[in-house]
Amino acid sequence: MDRRLFLQRIGQAACAASLTGCSAWAAPPPKAKVITLLHTNDTHSRIDPFTTGPYKGQGGIAQRAAWIRAFRAKHPHTLVIDAGDIFQGTPYFNLFHGRVELETMSLAGYDIATIGNHDFDLGAEWLLTAIERYAKFSFCSANLQFSQAAAQKWIRPYLLRTIGGRKIGFFGLGVRCEGLIPTHLWRGVRYLDPIAVSRKMVQLLRGTHQCDAVIALSHLGFVGYRSEPGDMDLAQQVRGIDLIVGGHTHTFLNAPKRISNAFQEQTHIVQVGHSGVWLGQVDLHFTDGHVHVQGTTHPITPEQTP
Repeated sequence: MDRRLFLQRIGQAACAASLTGCSAWAAPPPKAKVITLLHTNDTHSRIDPFTTGPYKGQGGIAQRAAWIRAFRAKHPHTLVIDAGDIFQGTPYFNLFHGRVELETMSLAGYDIATIGNHDFDLGAEWLLTAIERYAKFSFCSANLQFSQAAAQKWIRPYLLRTIGGRKIGFFGLGVRCEGLIPTHLWRGVRYLDPIAVSRKMVQLLRGTHQCDAVIALSHLGFVGYRSEPGDMDLAQQVRGIDLIVGGHTHTFLNAPKRISNAFQEQTHIVQVGHSGVWLGQVDLHFTDGHVHVQGTTHPITPEQTP
């Protein structure tokens, strides 16, 4: 075989491979039709289950972690998130200053959290130090602006997560510190109007980043603190938020609360009380360019399994 014919046949074979096996290898996998969010709020240093009272046997990070692990084994397209007030409420916080809470949540597989008012109980500087030392998950807060240099690394206004081929945008919102937290504990932290900030976040996440879904992690409260906006106000006044995962008011919602704005667009709100006695589950169904929200709650007890 002469050299020219040999090279011609090699070229033909390479072209055929690119049209068959190679093109199939390069094809992206299909996008997931459902992404699940498991969520908590106001866990308040409840490391152990309750031993007395109406929640006896419920809660505890070990039981919650086991539930999360079993669920994820069946549903890999799952993210675990928290809406703030991780700290304060049991002697674990007084003795270990947040280390136990952050390390156990890391081991449980949390992905993202926002900041609650009680997370400042040892001061903004210590909060940043504790996150840096002990947390293996990320924090976001868009309307609480920290002047501390370390905050630029450890607390972001928003976070992007791609799972199952879907890009999900998260942003965090915190309650006004003034009048709620002693001034010296939030020194260097500036509160911005959550409604205005949320509109900017939605524009950024939907426009610039082309997110498939936008989630607000909110510690504003189901109803706002004093005269400040709450999650209900957020849902009614800000377009483009698919889901608000709330905290602060310790509200038990068995199912997502659906709110329509003036444009007849719907935002769902979820919140699961306090102390980790419930774990929330939200399924985001992606159909024809739209996000449909379904949710439920799970009591965290020794008998409960996914």
